[in-house]
Amino acid sequence: MTNIQKNKPTLVILAAGMGSRYGGLKQIDTFTPEGDTIIDFSLYDALQAGFGKFVFIIRKSFEKEFKEIFNKKLEGKAEVDYVYQELENVPEKYINPERTKPWGTGHALLMAKDAVQENFAIINADDFYGTEAFKVMAKTLAKTDKESYNFNTMAYLLKNTVSDHGFVSRGECEVNKDGYLTGVTERTHIEKIDSKLMRKDDNDEFVPIDENCVVSMNFWGFTPKCFDFGGKLFEEFLEETKDDLKAEFYLPSIVNEILKSGKATVKVLKSDSKWFGVTYKEDKEIVQVAINELKKQNSYPRNLW
Repeated sequence: MTNIQKNKPTLVILAAGMGSRYGGLKQIDTFTPEGDTIIDFSLYDALQAGFGKFVFIIRKSFEKEFKEIFNKKLEGKAEVDYVYQELENVPEKYINPERTKPWGTGHALLMAKDAVQENFAIINADDFYGTEAFKVMAKTLAKTDKESYNFNTMAYLLKNTVSDHGFVSRGECEVNKDGYLTGVTERTHIEKIDSKLMRKDDNDEFVPIDENCVVSMNFWGFTPKCFDFGGKLFEEFLEETKDDLKAEFYLPSIVNEILKSGKATVKVLKSDSKWFGVTYKEDKEIVQVAINELKKQNSYPRNLW
């Protein structure tokens, strides 16, 4: 552990996706004339908020390109580590040569286990969470006992997180009156149809979904104790879905197991930050305009690095 990182929370970045709906690696696509990626803004905000280490979860196939972009920017500012989410990162009996993509965000989280010693947050590489969200998360993690099972999540309203250009996946949160998460349901297909938000149910039928419901954008805050829950659950999942080449193990599955255990709590955090992100190529222009506006307002310097 370096002096830079000591006692500061870690930020884990989910960056192993191949961007099939976007049409390429959106993690390293640029959104400003200065060549900023969306990750750049998360790194900048996290550094300002007090994070001291970054762990990127990536694929070996774009490792060189990824490191070339981010290592230079973070040199001397934070500790940086890389872990890899690959098809073979499962027990040998579950390796299937016909499978083409890894097992989703829950599988990705498990890849970071040996790289994380401090309290940490985990985010998507292609989502813009906003300065305030990182401040709230860092402050919460800093005062949490790392031996505890006190976790948290940053919440957003569904209507502020959908695309006009196709369907999205979101974790719909159930929150009790005290502001704690009681469950999260992965909704893998939410779409705007005739200006109304609809989701697909288990029968692939469209049903309405409340635009003001609270959703997770995979911005979670954990202590290292969260890894107590994931491994066994993932093996059970692999056994149940071994014949399904597209089955994904989502991070909310681990969170639900955490909640079911009764050992842990997940506090729902809120911030005034505006979320935006890219799922489809058509979303890019909206994000470019929003980021440019933030730079104009001096929310960010023209040159982040």
